[in-house]
Amino acid sequence: MEIKRKNLCAMIPEEVHTRVREEQEQMGLKLNEYVEMIIKEHFEKGEKIMANGTRTLAFQVSEELFARIKEHLKLTGQSQKEFVIGLIEQALAQKADQAEPGGNEQPDEAGTENE
Repeated sequence: MEIKRKNLCAMIPEEVHTRVREEQEQMGLKLNEYVEMIIKEHFEKGEKIMANGTRTLAFQVSEELFARIKEHLKLTGQSQKEFVIGLIEQALAQKADQAEPGGNEQPDEAGTENE
């Protein structure tokens, strides 16, 4: 059975175009073969990431806070990922401790006791 094909065209920066053509020629592929390979790799990578049970957590911070975090990471030798995961795990552990019978319940942000 023949695979149906469709055209895909996009304007890209000249620098990117040059790099694409150089690599494509080095690999000895036709342009359509090269682009198909790149696109398949992109989607297969996404499938692998999702298959291993991980999720992406992303957020933006102010330039000032980012600089402070970078300085802290430099002092501790941690990666951003290690630092953020550590903070999240610490907060979740504290919440779990508070939820245990006889735990030290703290007022929530609204000033009411946690249930």
